[in-house]
Amino acid sequence: MADHLFPSINQKRRRPFSAIVSAATPKDSEQILNRKVNGIYPGKVPLKGIKSDEILKYESYANSPLNASLVGKFVEDKFLFRQTFIIRSYETGPDKTATMETLMNLLQETALNHVTCSGLAGNGFGATREMSLRKLIWVVTRVHIQVERYSCWGDAVEIDTWVDAQGKNGMRRDWIIRDYHTREIITRATSTWVIMNRQTRRLSKIPEEVREEVLPFYLDRVAIATEKNDSEKISKLTDETAERVRTGLAPRWSDMDANQHVNNVKYIGWILESVPINVLEDYSLTSMTMEYRRECIQSNLLESLTSPTASVAEDSNNNSVNRRPDLEYTHMLRMQADKAEIVRARTEWHSKQNHHHLVYDL
Repeated sequence: MADHLFPSINQKRRRPFSAIVSAATPKDSEQILNRKVNGIYPGKVPLKGIKSDEILKYESYANSPLNASLVGKFVEDKFLFRQTFIIRSYETGPDKTATMETLMNLLQETALNHVTCSGLAGNGFGATREMSLRKLIWVVTRVHIQVERYSCWGDAVEIDTWVDAQGKNGMRRDWIIRDYHTREIITRATSTWVIMNRQTRRLSKIPEEVREEVLPFYLDRVAIATEKNDSEKISKLTDETAERVRTGLAPRWSDMDANQHVNNVKYIGWILESVPINVLEDYSLTSMTMEYRRECIQSNLLESLTSPTASVAEDSNNNSVNRRPDLEYTHMLRMQADKAEIVRARTEWHSKQNHHHLVYDL
């Protein structure tokens, strides 16, 4: 399942507007309901299958100060969702900083809370109500993340996320992570999502009802500029081209998520299992791109393949916050039994000794 299956289209620049979310006051709601946006009324998304007392209970919670602190809030006319986190001790690695898996988990948590606080959430893992009625779920096809600096234990970070269309049948979700106190942008990420049928496990076109649900929340903005984004295809590794192979990787029951497959964040740890230990100790992972090819379930045994990219020393057009990386690797996760691909990945690394962070202007 790769995002190149869905050709991109030029999106018209959308005018700002206010979309109804559960945190709006009655006065705000009345004003928003009277505004028609892109041919639909954003406040009139049908509440199919939701009881009125459940809606009132949710709105009461969404308006509470506790919710604003724990779940996040909408900003910029409710186009952008913002949430704050404290880095916990168990979210750090051997160097006492947050890991790549921690960052990806925080991005995922912010995305799910975005859907929940928008008032669109159905009974699925991030699915909207119209998706839940049709047994549809979101699946990620590609993620690219650039890390300028990893936060330490106890640091507070602020994450912004938003969505936009990606081609005819995809959705793009972007994130920015800031240091809460200095306001410095320390991480940027972008991802592509498509819809899959939960029962048949086949990709599906976006139904018009679902498109109408999410359209009012689209924001024409990118976290990573086109010239800085890693959009190149990732090469396929084989037994002949892989320098290191780690076999016998076994997903656990706890690695499964609510969509009945291994959560996409879990793949990061398995990818890094075949990276040389001296690289993990002496270099910082500053950029990671993953292309998801197929699902993985608990009964599958996996293999992790890694090989250095030979041309990295000569390539000046890199994507790690516009600096040439010290090391670059190509990775692949595959089924051990039939060698079917699960994920392709590319990573960039900078020496911890020489890693002086730079400011990346939007």
